[in-house]
Amino acid sequence: MKKLPYLICMILLFSISPKAARATGDSSAVPPDTLPELIAQAYENNPSIRAAREEWRAAVEKYRVATAYPDPLLMITYFPEPIETRLGPQDWNASLSQMIPFPGKLGKAGEIAQADIRMAKVNMDMVVRDVLLSVRESYHELLYIQQAREIAEKNAGLLEELRKIGEAAYAQDRTVFTDVVKAQAQTGQIRYDILLLEELEQTEKTRLKGLLNRPTDSPLGKISPIPVLPIVYKIEELYRLAEVNQDEIRMAGARVEKTEAMMDMAVYQNLPDFRLGIFYAGIGEPDATSAMPSPDAGDDAVGIQFGFNIPLWFGKNSSQRAQARAESEKAKAMKEGQINMARTQVHTLWFKLQNAKRLITLYREEMLPQSMQAVHTAETWFREGQGSFSDFAETQAAVYNFQLSLARASADYGKILAKLERICGQSLTVKEVMSDE
Repeated sequence: MKKLPYLICMILLFSISPKAARATGDSSAVPPDTLPELIAQAYENNPSIRAAREEWRAAVEKYRVATAYPDPLLMITYFPEPIETRLGPQDWNASLSQMIPFPGKLGKAGEIAQADIRMAKVNMDMVVRDVLLSVRESYHELLYIQQAREIAEKNAGLLEELRKIGEAAYAQDRTVFTDVVKAQAQTGQIRYDILLLEELEQTEKTRLKGLLNRPTDSPLGKISPIPVLPIVYKIEELYRLAEVNQDEIRMAGARVEKTEAMMDMAVYQNLPDFRLGIFYAGIGEPDATSAMPSPDAGDDAVGIQFGFNIPLWFGKNSSQRAQARAESEKAKAMKEGQINMARTQVHTLWFKLQNAKRLITLYREEMLPQSMQAVHTAETWFREGQGSFSDFAETQAAVYNFQLSLARASADYGKILAKLERICGQSLTVKEVMSDE
């Protein structure tokens, strides 16, 4: 019975705040990993981000291809049997021509290419934010698992002390055997929880290493805790932020810009492209037996060529314009639908975030302190012979469950906040100061 006051002090030390539990964790040879460090590593090393970055660079290079003149065309004709002309036999000829698109057509092609560049840039931003969201979610989940494991290990030690006290009380006929069995069962359940949490920790570490493009056997330091910070924006402000910054909406806007440029391009498809060229014919020496050779006999022939294509098939041209209009209307409708979806997502995540915040406050300020008081009361009653050992053990188990619930609610808050910031495209815990310029 002398161990009871010591046991109560230990429970109070380990249970009131998660920070106390974290502070007594085992040290590791690997330094702790902070969230900003892991985000920086993912940005530099994640294969999906690298692929999206190179796709954007490829789109940038396509602009010069789309706005450049087509390559000149060189044609050379050789006659095995020379063709007789007034100037002499024509042995060969050559032509060099250059197609010149109708004025303005290359400019519209450049606008389409610029829209593709913007889409590739938005896609890269989307991939980056998706990867970083996965890193943040994995970080918070791993933080919860590590905290839950520490809580379980400390409670396992406390339950072991409770079990010994129960066995001593049973030997003194102060409790029944079923109470001792309950304490033993609770100890076994927590030992099982520890094994399960160890496996979950390894699984989550493997997922996080994959996002960082690290080898699966590389070391990963202990996760550093993150404070629970409140959102400094109202929900109406979040709606506006999402409409401006969400990558899916930005992508839909870039598609609208591209389809509008394609509509203008469809008009230019009905206009002719021009072709300029030069023709050169190699003339051999005329027949010497000719009675009256021409003064320019044997001179090579040079000519200038000009031509243009004829957009004659009006049905095809009309269909091109109709197709461009349909694509434009489709893009506008998709953007409108994406805005509505973003508002729904913001509202849903806002509710979940507020609920997680309420749970954190409930467990931290009410449930844990009340359960600690219940442990103290149960201990007093047990010492005075007015309460059972079973009540004492069950109140300690309630403390354990509330500790886990607090850690779970904190992790959920961090994961939901990460999703909400992904949609709004910026940090929501610090108010950005708008410039007057």
